[in-house]
Amino acid sequence: MTRKITLCLWFNGCAEEATALYAGLFPESRVIDVSRYGDGEHGAPGAARIVTMELFGQKITAINGGGEFALTPAMSLLISCETQAEVDRYWDGLAAGGKPMRCGWITDRFGVTWQIIPAQFKRLISDPNTGGRVMAAACEMTKVDIAALERAAQG
Repeated sequence: MTRKITLCLWFNGCAEEATALYAGLFPESRVIDVSRYGDGEHGAPGAARIVTMELFGQKITAINGGGEFALTPAMSLLISCETQAEVDRYWDGLAAGGKPMRCGWITDRFGVTWQIIPAQFKRLISDPNTGGRVMAAACEMTKVDIAALERAAQG
C-alpha cells in the first residue's frame, strides 16, 4: 500500500547534509534519492533540490527551498528510545551545533527539532500518584536520564 502522507522538511541549502546525518545516525534509515537543480533553475546547478529518505522505515522528503520559510519547534520528530544508551546515541548525534532544550527536546544544527524520549516516559507520567514528580523531574533535564525519571517515580 502506498503511504498517503509523507513528512516534508524545508531547508535552506542543507537538505543533503542533514539527510546524510540522519540516515547515518538512525537504524533502518537511508537516503533513497536525490534530485538536483539544473542550469538556469532556482538553485545552484548540481545542488540538491529534493532528497527522499527513510528514517526508521518512514519516508521523509527534504527540500532545499531557500530562506523563505524556517523550521520551528512547533513541529518536532519524536524518537522513542528503549534504553539510556539509545537516548545518548541520538542526543549526542544531533547535539553538535544544535540547541538543547528542556525535557528531551533538541533542535539540531539544521533547524529540525527532535524529542528524544524514553519509551517508558508516557507510562511514568500517566500514573496519578507519581506522574507529577516524574514530569517535574523531566522538565529540569535537557537530555533525559531514564534512571532519574524512575527514581522520581519511586519518590
